[in-house]
Amino acid sequence: MHPDERDAAHIFDIISAAHDIERFVAGVDLHRFETDKMLRYAVERQLLVIGEAAKHLSEDFRKKVPSVPWNAIIGLRNILAHEYGEVLTERIWLVAIRDLRGLVEELLPYLRKQGYNEDIP
Repeated sequence: MHPDERDAAHIFDIISAAHDIERFVAGVDLHRFETDKMLRYAVERQLLVIGEAAKHLSEDFRKKVPSVPWNAIIGLRNILAHEYGEVLTERIWLVAIRDLRGLVEELLPYLRKQGYNEDIP
């Protein structure tokens, strides 16, 4: 697999996980998110996927898309994976409802350039 293909695979994982999160939180308010442990854990799991995929993107690719806060994405993954302190539910909620759409919009054109033209799950 060429480096671009590896990056494309990781980008696919990021976009797919972001779409899962969008589906999970559709029509959900903060109160329900705070009280629904299974929903919260599902979102946190997909954020782990996003952070892990971001961590494995080539440094060259990350430099091509400097508008994406790669260190913050990877840092959130580390917090979730290693439980550094208390995970702030409201922070996770804000990422889920506010930040993921922009991430997908930044990355989708690159995936399209790699020839991926099907809908992403």
